Amino acid sequence: MGAPAPAVGSDGDLIARYLGGDESAAAELVRRHAPPLARFLLVQGVPDDELDDVVQDALFKAFRALRSYRGDAAFRTWLLAIGGNVLRDRRRHWRRRQVTELTPDIADPGSDPAGEAEASVTAAKLREGIGRLARLQREVFLLRAQSGLSYQEISRGLGISEGAARVHYHHAVKRLKAWII
Repeated sequence: MGAPAPAVGSDGDLIARYLGGDESAAAELVRRHAPPLARFLLVQGVPDDELDDVVQDALFKAFRALRSYRGDAAFRTWLLAIGGNVLRDRRRHWRRRQVTELTPDIADPGSDPAGEAEASVTAAKLREGIGRLARLQREVFLLRAQSGLSYQEISRGLGISEGAARVHYHHAVKRLKAWII
């Protein structure tokens, strides 16, 4: 029988183990943090067919830069910031190769058409509104509202003060309410 597998630890423990050569620690970090990263990127507007590539690119860049991770912010916050940077780079690329899909959407006949239409309109307004926010407002809003991070975690991850994070969130919510209502 082989040696028992090491107990799964905190992100800091896993990072130290990975940097020491333990590949299973990297796998655990990916298992923990890839789904929230994907949700964060989806809400930011990554097309479904590009999501896996953007997530993989962000994870690759994070692991390449792992030795520079100082632990000032939670690993997830740091990873989401990297994901946001990767997304900005990808958006520049996507703008150069815009493609319009010509397939119609087919509604589910068993659903409530009026309720779905209203929810669809509201969701579209919200997505559009989030896309119209200034970059920092959008990132702070998504990190707070979708990922549930504290203002302290957001400020560390984005390199801004906690007060600035609060102000960006407040303005984002105020603008979104105005655009949706």
